[in-house]
Amino acid sequence: MATLEDVLGNTGHFLRELEQGMLDHGLPLVLGPMDHLCYRALDNAEYLALRTALTQFGDVLVEGMIGNRPIITFKLFQPLASPFGPIPCVELAAPKAGKQHFHGLEHGEIVVPNLQQLLNEYSRVPFNRTALHGPAPELTLALSPYQIKFHCHSLADTIAREIACHQVNAVPDDYFS
Repeated sequence: MATLEDVLGNTGHFLRELEQGMLDHGLPLVLGPMDHLCYRALDNAEYLALRTALTQFGDVLVEGMIGNRPIITFKLFQPLASPFGPIPCVELAAPKAGKQHFHGLEHGEIVVPNLQQLLNEYSRVPFNRTALHGPAPELTLALSPYQIKFHCHSLADTIAREIACHQVNAVPDDYFS
């Protein structure tokens, strides 16, 4: 039987890189829980294969269109152990059409109480603030080729709210045709 690492790649290495990046920037690992990891698929074929493979490790919370491509989130049966505490979810993103991007484990997201407080307390950290005032406020710390994103709400809570408010955009039936 395959392991989650067999499916996603070297999660231990990925998490150590995120851990070291946080420490290198003077950020403690206890800012908040890491609520999910994101894997960006190379192409639609890999997305479909991983979508199937990940069903043995968790339940689908939602699959929908975000940024003009499908993204599916799994709540793991067994949270992934990490230096950031147990990680309960994995997000799988299909590639955006016509855009080159890193594929594989790409980012982890940490839930913090307040983004502005994070900026104030760690003013020397080179956070990308582009999405700070967007519909889903976030800060991003680039750790090439990886990233850590900071939000005030967990992905599972955001998904539950979007489902309750009928805000999920379904993947078109013919998307993968």
